[in-house]
Amino acid sequence: MIKTIAIVIAVLIAALLAYAATNPDTFSVQRSASIKAPPEKIFALLNDFQRWDAWSPWEKKDPAMKRTFSVVTAGKGAQYAWEGNKDVGQGRMEIAESVAPSRVKIKLDFLKPFEAHNMVEFTLEPKGDATNITWAMRGDTPYFAKIIHVFINMDKMVGNDFESGLANLKTIAEK
Repeated sequence: MIKTIAIVIAVLIAALLAYAATNPDTFSVQRSASIKAPPEKIFALLNDFQRWDAWSPWEKKDPAMKRTFSVVTAGKGAQYAWEGNKDVGQGRMEIAESVAPSRVKIKLDFLKPFEAHNMVEFTLEPKGDATNITWAMRGDTPYFAKIIHVFINMDKMVGNDFESGLANLKTIAEK
């Protein structure tokens, strides 16, 4: 009986590992919103890391988070590092590209709870008296992450934070 149970458990684990291996090698999470403000106003909030505390959903998850900024906090080359509780972990960001007022690309490196290296892109497109903003994150999915993604929906988990951040941006930019 114990042998049968062990074989069933081994087969289930092997099936889980095989299924995880079929998951994509990359991931993408993307959310969009329309904000009744000019792109220049929204761009200023995205392009300066010191202004993220007003709208970033992660800033509110750990008010005691340790933050470190480079001397230059806005534009290409600006850097921001954080170390916080289990909800925000530890990592750093660097603005890799800044094209006013239409795009900000950020190199995002997570150190804890898991190491990951992703690219984040904000795109702004004027539409009449509003601006359409898209917040996207893309990255590689190593095998260990593929196993985690069997149990955790990355799009929903991160997407909910993106939606919260976009709602915060909307509130601030439309004032």
